Amino acid sequence: MTRINDVGRRFTGGATIFAALIAATLLTASPALAGPPLLCFPFNIGTARTLPMGPNGWHDTDHTYDVSKLIDDTIALLGPGTPVIVRMETLRRATLYAGTDRAIAAALLAKLEARAAQRQSDVALAVFDFGYLVETYRQAASMFKNTLPSVEAIDGYGLVQKAYVFSRDAEIAFASAIIAAYPKRADFDAHRRDALAGAKTDALLSANIATHLSNP
Repeated sequence: MTRINDVGRRFTGGATIFAALIAATLLTASPALAGPPLLCFPFNIGTARTLPMGPNGWHDTDHTYDVSKLIDDTIALLGPGTPVIVRMETLRRATLYAGTDRAIAAALLAKLEARAAQRQSDVALAVFDFGYLVETYRQAASMFKNTLPSVEAIDGYGLVQKAYVFSRDAEIAFASAIIAAYPKRADFDAHRRDALAGAKTDALLSANIATHLSNP
């Protein structure tokens, strides 16, 4: 794999206290994001590996990165041991790169769709990846009007919910809340509650809830 790097900061200690603090402050919270949250607001992934980015904000891709390697690099990063929040950030970055090349954008979508249809032990994650990319493409459509394939006929949110039924992963609940926040869906509060419950034992999830689902 080429030019995949380590990003972010390490979170250590105080997970339970931090999670409890967040739960106490967010019980009546609503999302406070301006702009498409799946695209414009990077997720904190600690020291996990993901696609490279430039130093100048959420949209600054690495101009030395070979975009022809995007599909292989993205699939390699979405292994069965990759946490959901890392998958979310990887797919956010992949969308920014895919927005520069119509053929690569379509091929990435098709690749994740094919993975989601295969019988495999980590099928829930494969279904999540496809659904989450669909929703990220949907939110990115206004930015990349002539590049990203249309996903209007695909229920990405429904696929993410199917993945949650399979795995009951609190980070998928967090992803669901982020999707449901823009535009606001009736299930947003339930997703947030499930994410908060899981954050009691997941410091990185707690940190992302604090930055992405903050107090109004």
